[in-house]
Amino acid sequence: MNNKVIGIVLIIIGAALTVWGYNIYDSASSQIGRALSGDTPLEAWAGMVGGAICIAVGVLKVK
Repeated sequence: MNNKVIGIVLIIIGAALTVWGYNIYDSASSQIGRALSGDTPLEAWAGMVGGAICIAVGVLKVK
């Protein structure tokens, strides 16, 4: 496949992962958990950080 196509796909997947991670971070059960224990769910961090990495790699491949 062409590097630009792979880059665009990575950007789309990264955006979806970032939104998914933020939705988990902002959910009601997560807010209650953060209020009681101060811990953020691992899935939220994995989604947001993984999405940001995918977006960064995708942007580098598009260039």
